[in-house]
Amino acid sequence: MASNYTFRVAVSLAVALLAGVMWTVDIFWGALCTALLPIVLYWQQKLYRHHVRKVLFMLDAIENNDNAIHFSETENTADARLVNRALNRVAHILYNVKSETAQQEKYYELILDCVNTGILVLNDNGAVYQKNSEALRLLGLNVFTHVSQLNRIDPRLSSLLANCRPGDKLQMPFNNERGTVNMSVRVSDITVRKEHLRILALNDINNELDEKEIDSWIRLTRVLTHEIMNAVTPITSLSDTLLELTEAQASKEEIRNGLQTISSTGKGLLSFVESYRKFTRIPTPEPSLFYVKSFIERMVELARHQHPNVQATFHTDIAPNDLILYADENLISQVVINLLKNAMQAIESDKNTDKEGHINIHAYCNEAENILIEISNNGPAIPNDIAEHIFIPFFTTKEGGSGIGLSISRQIMRLSGGNLSLLPGKETTFILKFN
Repeated sequence: MASNYTFRVAVSLAVALLAGVMWTVDIFWGALCTALLPIVLYWQQKLYRHHVRKVLFMLDAIENNDNAIHFSETENTADARLVNRALNRVAHILYNVKSETAQQEKYYELILDCVNTGILVLNDNGAVYQKNSEALRLLGLNVFTHVSQLNRIDPRLSSLLANCRPGDKLQMPFNNERGTVNMSVRVSDITVRKEHLRILALNDINNELDEKEIDSWIRLTRVLTHEIMNAVTPITSLSDTLLELTEAQASKEEIRNGLQTISSTGKGLLSFVESYRKFTRIPTPEPSLFYVKSFIERMVELARHQHPNVQATFHTDIAPNDLILYADENLISQVVINLLKNAMQAIESDKNTDKEGHINIHAYCNEAENILIEISNNGPAIPNDIAEHIFIPFFTTKEGGSGIGLSISRQIMRLSGGNLSLLPGKETTFILKFN
């Protein structure tokens, strides 16, 4: 390379010097040498432009992830071979740096996708720079590029994320097509390449709230049942004993009737408390594999048998047809039967006699490979003020109802590693989600 460049530079200098000398000797030869000077300079510049084109070609190839680029190292001139070897080394180094950077980005993306917290990185204009799969799942989106997309889910949520500032700790419930999300948001910030970015950590605290709520009710129920059982048992025992002693004493009819009332009331109370005790004695699930389709068919037949007077049409949709669930079939059957019973009672209570009652059961596997079973009916919708309390133990709007059916159902789902929720809408829809 050095000899070729030196030779060309030497020729250029020689022509320039010769032109200067010839102008002092002869005008014709001076003009001729001066005319040759641009040609010599172009000859030198051509080599320079040739190497520049090689460098630009190499950079374009690296930018387009073309790692097959290679310059011949067997060209005729030594300087061309040396330049090509240098360019090959530079291309190899730059490609390795770019490859390592891409691998690191992929590595960090995989780490983000493994955490249970949703991560969003936004600029001050609301554009999404980074997100993980948990954030998409929480928001109910498949593609997310700007916070304005959240307007179709809940405008308040869009405003919350667009206007949050570093240091904020926010909480907001919202509904998407997958159910109700009670989301907490923590905000921090960072400046990258002179651009201010906000980092949002998103969490669904529904499960945490549900577990605390259920655990509190379980502790309360245990205390209540213990105290009530201790108080009522001796009363009923004593009443039975007194009844036996007064059987032969007809003159004491009023005492006997009073004691009989005490006895029957006590026994009724014991039965009442025993039903609540079930809430705290759900057995540990023993999961196994079973087909959802045949399971649902059995549940439908059982519901029809238990409520023969209710005119309701069942529609089942299991996708795929051979969908398999890993759970405790006996415990899950309690949940499904209770939901079907509630659905049939809702249809039975509907005063609109012209409307045909129908119950829809849809089981499927979502993108996160969770299995969901949706049970809906077209009976009267549950009012919002009541919907907030339906999973609280002992809460009921039915005459003679115990108020523990949905509470037990949700606890069974929680013990099974899933969740039971009510999906807002025109029709009453409960969703069993198995993680």
